[in-house]
Amino acid sequence: MFIENLYNIHNTCYVNILELTGKKVRTSIYSLLYALGFFYNVLKAIGGFFKKRQVGYKVLVMQILFTGFEALIINVVMAIAIGAAVIIIGTGFLPQFGQTKLMYQILILIITRELGPLLTAFVVTARSGTAIATELGTMVVNNEIEAYIASGINPISYLAVPRLIGVTVSMLVLTIYFNIFGLLGSFTVVQLFKAIPIREYLSNLMQVLQLKDIFLGMLKALIFGMIIAVMSMFQGFSVNRASTEIPVAGIKAVGSCIVLIVIADVFVTVIQYVG
Repeated sequence: MFIENLYNIHNTCYVNILELTGKKVRTSIYSLLYALGFFYNVLKAIGGFFKKRQVGYKVLVMQILFTGFEALIINVVMAIAIGAAVIIIGTGFLPQFGQTKLMYQILILIITRELGPLLTAFVVTARSGTAIATELGTMVVNNEIEAYIASGINPISYLAVPRLIGVTVSMLVLTIYFNIFGLLGSFTVVQLFKAIPIREYLSNLMQVLQLKDIFLGMLKALIFGMIIAVMSMFQGFSVNRASTEIPVAGIKAVGSCIVLIVIADVFVTVIQYVG
């Protein structure tokens, strides 16, 4: 009898786990489809953003200042630290194998193609993604979105579009600064530990650096910026009426952004090397 009851409990738990897993998968798929629909509506509204009188220019400027300007110091410090570490390790390790110039290829790969846009996206997600989701969620709870609609103002055009443009432009600019300070700023720091002739460094760097390296880095920055903006706004607008949902929206925004950024990075990288 005991064994039979234990067996029934085991089967019940197994069925419940399957039901919860299936429900979670369905919810994730529905959320993704809603997010794609939201992204489509935002893209449609971009065309008329600069043509209308009632546009969110102030929102756009404030978003660029917060996302791009205020995150610049963090981005520069990371770029210099990573670039300096690569140069120091490369100059100390690679000459043992007669592969000194390989350091410059590794530097371009890490700074320009991979870690530059990826780390910048993580910083923007942690700062701006959370802020956007929290701000929009608060507006929903305070009935400000309904007030916009009642006043004849489209929340997509006034709130979503300028944030999408602001975050994407900031991502591109921050990635450019990451490349500059990661490749050149780190060289200045390295001189404190091991002197390298500037002419030799720049000559070897320019021999390795190609336009496609810069293009791929900018492409990733563009994609990551759009992912951060869309998913953060989507989670913010998804808040219902409870103020307790606001921090949850911020957490969901960060989690979904990181997952989609990693997937997009792998996808672009695979296409890059397979193509």
